[in-house]
Amino acid sequence: MPVVKNERMWKPAVPVVVNLALGIPAVVPLFLVWYFLVNGPLATLGWTVRDPNENDGMLLWLVIIVPVLCLFGLIWGLVNGWMRRRTTAVRATWYWPVCTAATLVPFFALLSQS
Repeated sequence: MPVVKNERMWKPAVPVVVNLALGIPAVVPLFLVWYFLVNGPLATLGWTVRDPNENDGMLLWLVIIVPVLCLFGLIWGLVNGWMRRRTTAVRATWYWPVCTAATLVPFFALLSQS
């Protein structure tokens, strides 16, 4: 196999590790979305019980959630788009679901602890 200078061959484990690391700050926007859903639409449908202390309305939560979620989504998309171009050995049909699942692992790990 010829060695080409200045060409990086990333291993498939690097995006998984990076997305696990991105999953740690992702806990904040994912928790905000979960809290909004539990106290908003799911409580209206009767699937969950609304927090009795939550009487500020949902507009306040949307004002908080939308910028946080957009900022994290922008960072996640830019990082993964950049890594996707560098990882030529992995198909996109495998790359995006695996990276998404790796990002969600810390959130579900913390959720299962409570």
